[in-house]
Amino acid sequence: MTDASRDSTGPKIKLDAAGSDHHGEGARLRAAGPVLQVELPDGIVGWAITRQELLTELLADADKVLSKDLSHWTAQLPEGWPLTGMVEVTNMVTADGADHRRLRRTVTGFLTPQRVRATAPRISGHVRDLLEELPEHAGADGAVDLCAHFASPLPLRVICELVGVPEAHRPRIRELVDSIFNHTADAQEVLTTQADIVPLMESLAEFRRKQPGDDLTTHLIGERERGVITESELSDTMWLMVSAGYETTRNLLTNGTRALLTHPDQRALARAGDEATWAAVVEETLRWDSPVANFLARYPLKDLRIAGVTIPAGDAIIVPYSAVGRDAEFHGADADRFDISRKTKHMSFGAGPHACLGAHLARLQATTALPALFRRYPHIALAGEESELLPNPSTVSNSTLRLPVTLGA
Repeated sequence: MTDASRDSTGPKIKLDAAGSDHHGEGARLRAAGPVLQVELPDGIVGWAITRQELLTELLADADKVLSKDLSHWTAQLPEGWPLTGMVEVTNMVTADGADHRRLRRTVTGFLTPQRVRATAPRISGHVRDLLEELPEHAGADGAVDLCAHFASPLPLRVICELVGVPEAHRPRIRELVDSIFNHTADAQEVLTTQADIVPLMESLAEFRRKQPGDDLTTHLIGERERGVITESELSDTMWLMVSAGYETTRNLLTNGTRALLTHPDQRALARAGDEATWAAVVEETLRWDSPVANFLARYPLKDLRIAGVTIPAGDAIIVPYSAVGRDAEFHGADADRFDISRKTKHMSFGAGPHACLGAHLARLQATTALPALFRRYPHIALAGEESELLPNPSTVSNSTLRLPVTLGA
């Protein structure tokens, strides 16, 4: 497939590595059609499907026509490519078929619905402690960065406790996660981050071999000893769980808070409602302002014909959650509006065999943290204008770097 034949399908829309306007970008993707070419950093070409119904149908049957194995991608990725951390791993996210099911079972065997429900008291305790400490973090102007002191530490504590990461290692985990989602990073930072991840995971696994506990790492070590997984799969699965479990939930908490702070009518409905109402807040946040803007990648095993467009085998398909979440053909003409009474279903946790297995844990944290925040600080407000908030510098991660608020009386 030559560059000329690729270009014949129409203009490509460049996905912004700085993540400066994911929703504006999503609108441009939808306007360009249901299937179109997109450009990733360094001119790497992929495809996006912008209609939820088409995407859901494709992903439901994904095992038959798509691979998640990087070896099927025909693109030549430069050394230190900013999105390397999204694709060059050996865990369930990049595995197919029987290998995917094997790796997924190693986690689902530990992260059962019962275990997730059992974390509820710990989550509530963390939420209570973080909320009580917020006033201590106010600056001279009275503002508190809710990202730094609530939305970030909560999921970091929760996932690190489940995985078995000692507290002393958590700041470095956070730094590395921030780095892999920073797609404006130069090649040297990318290479340094990638070089640091595996040794850190190996050291944590060695720590748990010596001091086993009731945690995922100890469970995975048992799977390794039984020959179910390899040593590299052990490290990469640990990394997947801490990175995805932290970043996406941090974004969900930040985005949900920001949505309510900037939509007083919906905030009033939420505060007047019950547990089901707060669950609706979380689901609408996931649709309207998905924690993940674009997710890499799937590779067709054969040429695919979708909505009259041929996607060649070996190209990359990117899932544009920001675009799909506001697809008016699926969610209605008011899809751009944040409305917690909406009944349509989002797909921010994916679909098909690779649907997110941590969805129930993310939902539990958000449905615990958000109502507690607005009960404890009923007069909380943005400190400054929403337009002043800086986005995560990322093609993939969708949120803001900071969320300064005043807590009120």
